[in-house]
Amino acid sequence: MKLSQLKDKIKEIPGYIRNLRVPKVDYHSMLAAIQANGKLLVFTVIAAIFVMMLACLVVFSINVKGPEKVMVPDVVGKDLPSALIEMQAKELYPKIQLRYSDTPGDEGKILEQSPSGGAIRKGYSRVSLVVSRGVVIDHVENYVGQNLDDVRLKLQTLFAGSVRPLIIVASPAYKADASAAGTIIEQDPPEGTGISNPVTVHFIVSRGPNFENTRVPDIIGSTVNDVLQQISRTKLTFDFTSHEATGAEKPGTVVSEQKFTEELVQNYTHVTAEFAMPSKPVNGNVYGIFEDTLTAYPYPVAVKLTAVPEEGDPYTLVTFSHPGGKITIPYAVPAGTELVLFVVDKEHKKITVR
Repeated sequence: MKLSQLKDKIKEIPGYIRNLRVPKVDYHSMLAAIQANGKLLVFTVIAAIFVMMLACLVVFSINVKGPEKVMVPDVVGKDLPSALIEMQAKELYPKIQLRYSDTPGDEGKILEQSPSGGAIRKGYSRVSLVVSRGVVIDHVENYVGQNLDDVRLKLQTLFAGSVRPLIIVASPAYKADASAAGTIIEQDPPEGTGISNPVTVHFIVSRGPNFENTRVPDIIGSTVNDVLQQISRTKLTFDFTSHEATGAEKPGTVVSEQKFTEELVQNYTHVTAEFAMPSKPVNGNVYGIFEDTLTAYPYPVAVKLTAVPEEGDPYTLVTFSHPGGKITIPYAVPAGTELVLFVVDKEHKKITVR
């Protein structure tokens, strides 16, 4: 192409440019289309995420399995190491509790289990095992010199809740001895005897020094308060009766008493005495005789009579020792007072004075 022809072509370019039409862009339409399809887009994204999570969950469930169910072995009566091995083989976890037992020689053995043998549980579950710590006591102790009631209470507490106590106290034999009444002076079997089965222990118990004698006091003319003081000081058993005072008798005093030819009598000899009681209250006090019947004890026991007034604090009328059987105690207290008899610190009987 000649140079002149090239120049002519260049001159024609502006005309082409002017005749070239560029299509207009409708931005409003484009924005409306995007808004119309936005909700669809968001829904599509959410659906895709949900499908992805569901797929992950399925894959996780397929690849991760829960613990298999197993049968709980029966280990009651077996020793602890054997029980632990069986639990480990079943992939079960033991929860151990210790407890004293009643059977000598079973220390370290399984006494109970929960759940019981044969139950179906998931692997890695817990099984409670109660393991014996052995018996509370494995030999007979030395009880000589101790009080019989104290020993009984100690053994009762020691084997509280036990189906089969290992030490049983037989009915004791009593004999006179210089030691205090109720003191154990001999025992069989002796101290240190091993316990393989329940043992019955036989005691010989002191009745107290029977060689002691007591002088009988003269209580004729004594008031109720005077007599209560005599009761607490002397080792005699008074059997009181009463009648309504008549004639020259002074109300509220002892008018007759049993007489003895001997100056001294054995301890806790029964002595009869009679009161002349007023027919109506005197100075606000009602007079009478408190009566009860106790168990016949092999030796005298502590008794106490207390008064609980309607107003004010309780107080003790008298404390003394009594061998058991019929017991009589004179009183002079306000009407409405409650009298309570205690035997070895246990309430035995109570009345309300009217």
